[in-house]
Amino acid sequence: MLEQRIQQQFFESADLKYQAAEVLGRPIEEAAAALVAGLTAGGRVLVAGLGASACLAQLVTAELIGSFERERPGLAAMALGGDGAALSALAAAGGFDQVLARQVETLGQPGDLLLLIAGEGRHPALLAAVLAAQRKDMTVIALTGRSGGALRSALGETDVLVAVPHDRRVRVLETHLLVLHCLCDAIDLQLLGEQDPA
Repeated sequence: MLEQRIQQQFFESADLKYQAAEVLGRPIEEAAAALVAGLTAGGRVLVAGLGASACLAQLVTAELIGSFERERPGLAAMALGGDGAALSALAAAGGFDQVLARQVETLGQPGDLLLLIAGEGRHPALLAAVLAAQRKDMTVIALTGRSGGALRSALGETDVLVAVPHDRRVRVLETHLLVLHCLCDAIDLQLLGEQDPA
C-alpha cells in the first residue's frame, strides 16, 4: 500500500510536468529573454522566496553565480532573505511583511531584475517586494502556482508571470525547480551558444 502511494507521487509529478511543458514554454522563454537582456546590460538578478521557496532562491543564485552545466563567467545574482539574525533585524526595522521589500529598496537599481519564487503568491511580503521593485524600475519575474495570488494583478506590462498549473504546493515547488533549471539552461544557451556534442 505504501509503495503504491509512493508511486502515485511520481505519477502525479510526471503528469504535471507534461501538462506544464505546453503551458509554460512561452512564459519561461519570456523570462529567460528578460534575464539575458538585464544581465547583458549590466543589471543584477535579486532572487527571493519565502519558506521552501527561499531554498530554491539560494540554489538558483548559486547556479547563476557559479555555473549550471557548463563553465562560464559568474552572473550577477543575489539571494535576498539572509540568515535568522539578519531577518530578525530587518523585521524589527519594518515588520516581516517589509523584509524583502526593504532589501529590494536598498540593493535594487533600475535595470535590475527581481526573480520571485512563490508557491501561492499570497504573502504580503511578496507583494511588497514586487511593488518595491516596480518603484525601482526593475523587471519582475514571478514563479507562482496556478492562481498567482495577489502577485498576478500586481505585475506590470514588462513583468513576466510563470504560473504552474497546479494547486498543490509540493507539486508547484517541484515544478519551480524544473523552471529554474530551464531558465539557467536558456541563459547559458543564449550567452554561450550551442554546446558541442562530446
